[in-house]
Amino acid sequence: MSKKHKILIVDDEPDVVKVVSYRLEAAGYEVIVAYDGKDGLVKVKTHQPDLVILDLMLPHIDGITVCAHIKSDRRYHHIPVIMLTASADLNNKKLSEEVKVDLFLNKPLEVENLQIQIQRLLAHKRDDYDDSLKELGG
Repeated sequence: MSKKHKILIVDDEPDVVKVVSYRLEAAGYEVIVAYDGKDGLVKVKTHQPDLVILDLMLPHIDGITVCAHIKSDRRYHHIPVIMLTASADLNNKKLSEEVKVDLFLNKPLEVENLQIQIQRLLAHKRDDYDDSLKELGG
């Protein structure tokens, strides 16, 4: 039996967390939740998720800063990050690209599309891992 992929959801909107968690757990993922950026960073380090779903506007530390910390740490930089926002500000998208967000999605969220994108990012991550093993002779 293959291991469940761990997905960390960092969002301060309980309704979003509830709906997304429910759908992802039903799809077979292990879901970890944080309601602010500071706790999100702690949970990245303690749980080492396979993917992070991150809200842009969070209490304590915003999503851009959280992503920048994840992507600048060589222990976690490989973790795909999906940034969610209700903001239409194009500057936020530009900032997200600068901190190497893997995917930028607008709210309201289409959960079916989110699930498709998660599968795509996890498959891409697995392919990158397989390629790095080949380079190492594994």
